[in-house]
Amino acid sequence: MRTTLDLPEDLLNEAMKAAHVNTKTKAIITALEELIRKSKISELKQYKGKIDLDIDLSTIRGR
Repeated sequence: MRTTLDLPEDLLNEAMKAAHVNTKTKAIITALEELIRKSKISELKQYKGKIDLDIDLSTIRGR
């Protein structure tokens, strides 16, 4: 999908360097993917300590 964006050039250049990408498109795609990944992790953190999976790690690891 084509979209016209008005982005600060210095911010985009800094993002490209931080993500180690050569194109503006790749920088934006990387930023969006990272935003989604962090959002999903944040949603999963709300379940920390609330779910009992009844897993024996020693058995799983073959010990």
